Amino acid sequence: MFLLSKAVQLSDSEIELTAIRAQGPGGQSVNKVSSAIHLRFDILNSSLPPFYKERLLKIPDHRINKEGVIIIKAQQFRSREKNKDDALKRLKKIINSAVIQTKKRKATSPTKASKKRRVDLKTRRGQVKNLRKPPSGYD
Repeated sequence: MFLLSKAVQLSDSEIELTAIRAQGPGGQSVNKVSSAIHLRFDILNSSLPPFYKERLLKIPDHRINKEGVIIIKAQQFRSREKNKDDALKRLKKIINSAVIQTKKRKATSPTKASKKRRVDLKTRRGQVKNLRKPPSGYD
């Protein structure tokens, strides 16, 4: 079982893990060992609650394709186990990020005192610049 939260969990059969060969430079065993992990998770056919599915499909993420399948390729580490753990952590992060409710921003206006401070600062700055000018009789 893959635990997302106290109430939501996924069975291992819903997550498809495939070992593939990692890209990039390698040593003598680069063409023999499949250490990278290719994770596929079908959102629509999963046991996630409808709220989770709806929010996941709305996320503008390149790892979620048009059919509603999350595809993650983990090849950061040399061992297959570490890459598997990394892929599962990334899947959990994507799913949990969809559920987080963002607070609505309340429009506020600056206070009268803050407006006065800003104008005072501008006039003081203008006075400093005026004092830097050479006197007018030296042309």
